Amino acid sequence: MEVILLQRIEKLGKMGDVVKVRPGYARNFLLPKKVALRATKENIAHFDREKASLEKLNLKHKEEAETLAKRLEGAMVSLIRQASEGGQLYGSVSARDIADALKQEHVTKSNVRIDHPIKTIGIHAVRLQLHPEVSLNLAVNVAMSEDEAKSQAKTVEAVKAEDPGLTS
Repeated sequence: MEVILLQRIEKLGKMGDVVKVRPGYARNFLLPKKVALRATKENIAHFDREKASLEKLNLKHKEEAETLAKRLEGAMVSLIRQASEGGQLYGSVSARDIADALKQEHVTKSNVRIDHPIKTIGIHAVRLQLHPEVSLNLAVNVAMSEDEAKSQAKTVEAVKAEDPGLTS
């Protein structure tokens, strides 16, 4: 099935591209989320008419995401969890937990991309996808107490001070 993308989608294409995707992906994901239209003659003509306004709206959202990314750059989220003596968490840290910690910044759980489950105490890198074209890495500090979280954060700051090229 061919669709017209209304926004950039990672590993698929950018706004305005006509791409061929599997019918299930289009029906169950792209079309319901309104990030694509079926590539019919009428929809292509409609997209060409609305392209300028869509690009302007996309640029506005991208600028908002970039300002939020600048505010969050270098930030660290601390989460207190119960864990065993070996540092294994009873459960795991989810995208919802991280989004709740960043609620005042208007970050939702769909913006949080966790590459591997967070099931241990320590500092973990998590990617925030604020816009299809704007993402940043965020440090998540998982500890058993506030004091432990502060000491882990100080250790990371000391390591960064010794090696300025290091990023979290």
